[in-house]
Formats: sequence, C-alpha cells, structure tokens
Amino acid sequence: MTQKSIAWTTGTWTNHPVSSIEEDQFLKVETREGSDYWEKTLYGFERSSGHSLLTDWEEGSAIEVTFQLGSFTELYDQAGIMLYQGQQKWIKAGIELNDGIPQLAVVVTDGYSDWSLAPVPEWVGKNVTIRASQLQDAVIIRARTENQSWRTVRVARFPYETGQQAGPFACAPTRAGFQVIFTRWVSTEPDRDIHVDPPIKE
Repeated sequence: MTQKSIAWTTGTWTNHPVSSIEEDQFLKVETREGSDYWEKTLYGFERSSGHSLLTDWEEGSAIEVTFQLGSFTELYDQAGIMLYQGQQKWIKAGIELNDGIPQLAVVVTDGYSDWSLAPVPEWVGKNVTIRASQLQDAVIIRARTENQSWRTVRVARFPYETGQQAGPFACAPTRAGFQVIFTRWVSTEPDRDIHVDPPIKE
C-alpha cells in the first residue's frame, strides 16, 4: 500500500477534549484537566478519560502520528498514538513529560497496565513522529524527530484480527490548559522486519 493521509474528521473521540480546532491542516487539541488512561497496576485506579481520535486500523498496515513538543511543560503532559481494542485492551505510545524531561513512553494494557520510559531530552521543542506497525501477533513501536532515523521503542503483543482502532491521543493528568498541535496522521506500509527500518516519508 502507499502512504495515505487520514483526515482529522475521519476519527471519533473516545472522550471529547475541551476543544479541537483544525487550522492549516493541523489539529490543535486542548485536553481536560485530569485526563488519563491507566488500569490498576501500582496505583490501584482505573482511568479512561483521555482523548483519543480513533478510526479503524486497517489490517496489514502501519500508522504514524506527528505532533509538536513545544507545549509539554508539566508532569505527565503526553501525546502520541493510541491503539485500541477496548477499555482494558489498548496500547498508548508517545512522549510523556516526567521529572522535567520528555520521555518516550509506552503503556501496554491487557486488564492491567505496564509502563516503559526512555529519556529523550534532546527532543525538547521538536516535532516528533510515533509509528505503530502490525507484524504477525505484535506491534512494533518506533519514534523519530524531524530528519533523524527511526528508534525502535517497544515490541508488544497485540494479536487482534478485527475491531482494532488507532489514532492520535493526548492527556494531561495533572493540569488544565494543556494544548497539543498534531501535524500529521497517515496510514502506510507495515514494517517488513524488526531489524529493517521503514522508509521515512513526509
């Protein structure tokens, strides 16, 4: 398949943000205070109040979402890609501000959530692209900024053949007024192998 842009109007919000405004082909989203996704692990609570703009995820494809990091200033400010099979079966992958540093963060949830982090302080203020690709019974999560090469972030089980949805997400667990600008949402060719970087297309 060739790369295909996905219109912002194609998606449906899991929870509506304070606002979502399309300007110059970008989407500016303001999150609600306390918005989050999490299931049980460590903290004990269950949260499904985050904002995900989802559409059907075509079998045998990858999805990429690009957004600007300039507005990430408070603890747990976050945005990226949501892969969704249901309230207790999902993966969110993106950037999350933790201890004042942007982190590549992935939460994999199947009844219970786990959380992995990798610091990327050199990405402050840049445009970040998150990619999720189907490969057999798994997804490969990769990330890059602007003209850099892909960085493999996570391989996680996501074996669902039907009912998968995907799209951009944003949350602000600790504050009001967090705004994210998404600049790109595309469907494209899947990864051929975990050790082969996919092509970079703008």
